[in-house]
Amino acid sequence: MQKLFKKLGVLFVTVLCAMMLITACGKKEDSNVEPEVSQDVNVEGDTTDSTDEGTDNDNTDDGSDSEDATPAIDVESLKEQMGFYVDGTTLYDANGNPFILRGVNHSHTWFTSQLETSLDAIADTGCNSVRIVLSNGAQWSMNSAKDVEKIIDYCKEKKMVAVLEVHDATGYTDTESLIACAQYFVFIKDVLIGEEDYVIINIANEWGGERSKTWAEAYTEAIGMLREAGLSHTIMIDCCGWGQYAKCIKEKGEEVLAADPLENVMFSIHMYGTAGGTDDKIKKNLEYATSRDLCVCVGEFGYTHTDGDVDEGYLMQYCVDNAIGYMAWSWKGNGGGVEYLDLATEWDGSVLSPDWGEVFINGTNGIKETSVMCSVFEE
Repeated sequence: MQKLFKKLGVLFVTVLCAMMLITACGKKEDSNVEPEVSQDVNVEGDTTDSTDEGTDNDNTDDGSDSEDATPAIDVESLKEQMGFYVDGTTLYDANGNPFILRGVNHSHTWFTSQLETSLDAIADTGCNSVRIVLSNGAQWSMNSAKDVEKIIDYCKEKKMVAVLEVHDATGYTDTESLIACAQYFVFIKDVLIGEEDYVIINIANEWGGERSKTWAEAYTEAIGMLREAGLSHTIMIDCCGWGQYAKCIKEKGEEVLAADPLENVMFSIHMYGTAGGTDDKIKKNLEYATSRDLCVCVGEFGYTHTDGDVDEGYLMQYCVDNAIGYMAWSWKGNGGGVEYLDLATEWDGSVLSPDWGEVFINGTNGIKETSVMCSVFEE
């Protein structure tokens, strides 16, 4: 029954996006509903090999003018439009300088009234980036294009890069839910195009709750949708297994990167007890990407979680030593028994949690020591 509801929800979002595209209007409801925590992990580390045989994507042109033919992508124009871009293991900004993410996650879609207060406080910590939780309407109130435009403008004012992600498909494994997330970015594309210097698109949070054999295939389709819509931003992709099964990057990461005509894709691993429990796991999981010359960051991590303790000290040290970005979960707003993941106990950052916020912001290899502002904000 839950799967049926999920599929109906995805169908509703897809139809709603289509209707909104036609009518060119959108409405956002201010929502302060406390979310259910979505970081619970139901996958055991790296114990099995995924053997995604999949289907060979045969793009051979048979010369037919089918109405279903994939729209042509003007690759050269999109390349000229790019801001952030990926080259090997490195993310570069629009000025051609390496940029290392040092930021936090902010649960905007559930606490829309706290945007300015939170971003002011996050910027004051020295973060150079912030990952923003958005909704496409499948589970929560859809964030309108106007709302996203406001977020981008405020992040720019605070000199922080905005990483935008849709949270509604967390843990889902059906391709339709992922495509609905991509469709959301297509729907709001008018406020994204022109912001390539300041925005990274993280299509979906932790899509692929299990070790999905369709991970590469589904993301190939989602990437194509964004590029066809004229979005040239760097695309961030969470690995499957609730963001913690990094071996999918080893197995299919190069395939996903090659599917992007711009080759402007980076990968994200979420490190809780399963992927970040020990120094060996942290190193191995990140090397699944870097050993294949793929760009990677830690898009979420905590200092402990329901699946075990996290070696956050080693994680931050390894990322600093190897020029890898990291973003902590999360500024404030966690519920359901995992309030310990709040970095701040007040939205304005006046009080940081002693075991997490103080360590992440003020500790060794933390934000204060290692965060460097993106050069696009230099005057």
